[in-house]
Amino acid sequence: MKRYECLQAIAPMIKDELFVTTAGGATNEWFAVRPSDGNLQVKTLGLCSSIGLGVAIALPRRKVFVFDGDGALWMNFGSLATIGLHQPKNLVHICWDNRQYESSGGEPTVSTAGRIDYAEAARAAGIQSLRHVNTVAELRDAVRYALDHDGPHFIWASIEPGRTQVPPLPYDELENKYRFIRYIEETEGVSILQIPISHSYQLGSEKRGR
Repeated sequence: MKRYECLQAIAPMIKDELFVTTAGGATNEWFAVRPSDGNLQVKTLGLCSSIGLGVAIALPRRKVFVFDGDGALWMNFGSLATIGLHQPKNLVHICWDNRQYESSGGEPTVSTAGRIDYAEAARAAGIQSLRHVNTVAELRDAVRYALDHDGPHFIWASIEPGRTQVPPLPYDELENKYRFIRYIEETEGVSILQIPISHSYQLGSEKRGR
């Protein structure tokens, strides 16, 4: 199955869930299917699972999806153990396994040899809700289950190599980060970013008040 077809299939199921996406085609494809300031792109390979875990812990009432890759997850394999330790009920971790480092030229990953079972690795780390999917229908069922039940959930999705040609993101990762933060502030009713008042301004205000 192709990743873009998978994303198109699950997009109608999504409401206000947050998404943390890894480097590679998954970010652009997901934004093309479902543009939202609730999508956070992570350019550092391997860190989306850890960042997604942090978001899930900080916002326990909000479902958080992580779109990982097989190469990215391998670079931060220990994140599975950390997720298993913290047991975030609202985390849905999907590993798109195309058996290559897509963003750097298609070099083979450890998945190419066929000896890595990501689902069993997640189980050994303490994650109990597991699926290995090979069809769009299986993926849709797995995502529906994850939306309706407590997790953490891990979905290992075997996909074909290759990207779908979609428009690039209209802004860089820095602007994306601030859009994501403002989106959380607005939808959660919390204050995260505050403009600091300079020390000199504070002193001036105090003097005027005397």
